[in-house]
Amino acid sequence: MAFKASDLSVLAYANNFTLWHYTTVDSAIGTANYFDKAADMMRVNDLVIANIDTDGTPSTKFYIVTANTGSSVSITLYS
Repeated sequence: MAFKASDLSVLAYANNFTLWHYTTVDSAIGTANYFDKAADMMRVNDLVIANIDTDGTPSTKFYIVTANTGSSVSITLYS
């Protein structure tokens, strides 16, 4: 599946940091270019709480935005 902007929401914003929530039936949102359509909103070091695979075996994962070129967003699993 593909990124849906309607499934991305802001949980908190302060001091140029955003905590996002994203829910999806997708199981692999960490793939390259998944969040590119949100490049104008996301910043490096923003956190994303993701509820993934909601129609299969749901799980919750935390991701950090590691790069944003203005058109391409990269995230990685937060550890």
